[in-house]
Amino acid sequence: MNKEYIFAVHNQIDGERIRLRPIRLSDAEDMYEYASDAETTKYVFETHKSLEDTKENIAKYFLASPLGKFAIELKDTHKMIGTIDLRVDEKDKKAEMGYTLNKGYWGKGYTTEAAKLMLQLGFQELELQRILAVHDERNPASGRVMEKLGMICEGTLRNNRFVKEESVTDKMYSILKEEYFSN
Repeated sequence: MNKEYIFAVHNQIDGERIRLRPIRLSDAEDMYEYASDAETTKYVFETHKSLEDTKENIAKYFLASPLGKFAIELKDTHKMIGTIDLRVDEKDKKAEMGYTLNKGYWGKGYTTEAAKLMLQLGFQELELQRILAVHDERNPASGRVMEKLGMICEGTLRNNRFVKEESVTDKMYSILKEEYFSN
């Protein structure tokens, strides 16, 4: 597997209603719309205080190392409504998936659609054996997305990480290659 080449070839992926594509600095206003919202960022990252914060975060996280990181864009309006990424561990043929979505678009199936595209990329193109995802246990909606993907809850990771200077307990979900292909 040459993950860099595969991500480069598949740097844009079209779904039914969304397009996954590289994140650009010009996405800053759309990203700031949700990154500055405390409810949207509650379980994932520090709330952005200014548009400049968002631009700096795009440059530091998404542009400095862009492979495997995608904007979730509505095909009909070209609005960027969130991000999704696949962090690949080539040695162990596995990846961790993460996502964030503008709360104005919650409950409409966009995260599930984007995540299905990531599973397809991971299992069909990258030939991974396992894809996992974790969510803050206080955010069960994220767990429901994982369940819709056919992921199985493997357990609870107590005090697994710090978010906003608070110890967070996570739920870990995963799906194996054979489970993906049997669905």
